[in-house]
Amino acid sequence: MYHLNFDPKTFIEQYWQKKPLLIKNAFENFEDIITPDELAGLACEDSVSSRVVITKDNDWQIIEGPFEDYDQFGDKNWQLLVQALNHWHPDSAGFINAFRFLPDWRFDDLMVSFATPGGGVGAHIDNYDVFIIQGEGERHWTVGNKGLYAPKNNDPTTPLIEGFEPIIDVVLEKGDLLYIPPGFPHQGQTITTAMSYSMGFRAPSQQELFSEIADNLIDNATGLKRFTSESEPTQASQVSTQHQQHMMALIAEFASCPNSYQAVLGKMLSQNRFELDLCEPEEEYSAEELDDYISQGALLYRIGGLKLLQLEGDCTSRVFINGEAFEYPEDIEENVTQLAQKLSFDNQQAALLFQCSTTKEFMLTLLNRGYFYFGE
Repeated sequence: MYHLNFDPKTFIEQYWQKKPLLIKNAFENFEDIITPDELAGLACEDSVSSRVVITKDNDWQIIEGPFEDYDQFGDKNWQLLVQALNHWHPDSAGFINAFRFLPDWRFDDLMVSFATPGGGVGAHIDNYDVFIIQGEGERHWTVGNKGLYAPKNNDPTTPLIEGFEPIIDVVLEKGDLLYIPPGFPHQGQTITTAMSYSMGFRAPSQQELFSEIADNLIDNATGLKRFTSESEPTQASQVSTQHQQHMMALIAEFASCPNSYQAVLGKMLSQNRFELDLCEPEEEYSAEELDDYISQGALLYRIGGLKLLQLEGDCTSRVFINGEAFEYPEDIEENVTQLAQKLSFDNQQAALLFQCSTTKEFMLTLLNRGYFYFGE
């Protein structure tokens, strides 16, 4: 199991989304989650998002996967990046669990890097929170303060910047952790062949929220209330301040009504940016087969990366899964909350869940969707 060597409450109060933090030996006796060969094998798959970044003089080249051969890249100045390892590698579940002091809706993915000496991506700024955990090998990291920085080569579309004055300058070793909030420039360069793990946490932007709201209104043919007024401006060419404010009040009215926005948020926040490794059965399970699996000692697992979200104060008894709302009777609220909270269930825990016929019926739906699976 993976246990963080710091107090989450103190971290959230003093550092979360405020300032960077270095924690040496954050994971005692840290063991790599995956081997370089296993990572290279995953990057051969079409369904896995991967890329190789080659470091050049004052520049970088990005090559998108999948990859069958790595000899072409030589033995230095490149790194392999694989996104969403937690979707494809069940052994990463314990590592993910160590960061669940933060809400699941924020968690984006676990990215893994295999880097050769000299490999890196240059100074850049991200718009999300990231925890960088060092595995085997060493990497040199610098982090700067928030500020206005010139884009690399005067390219306004790139996240790369020309440079910064470091406030953190450190060589990360096995088990060390570096936390970087959004907006803080940083750069990593590999010293010795290294494995690194990046836990990314994202929050929606105004643009994303408005886009989801608009799509929801169109899909459900709602939001049809039109602007009305009791007075008009004296000049035909003028849009009065009052009219402007009352039009915007239509949006505020929607945004203040839980019946309107909760479904939008639940569906949006439960979606994944990366493909899920669904475990759909060849033939749909029956209730009797569920009983057979439990009687044979099977364990119950949630597939990697799947989010089960419940909204506090929701107007409806439902859980949001992979962008879809699943309603359920109120009498199984406690069991559904367990499903949302836990990533796996031992045989005894699964048996207790299935003692309730309504919960069993609900689980049949999720198992047949490939969201859960039985294992040893």
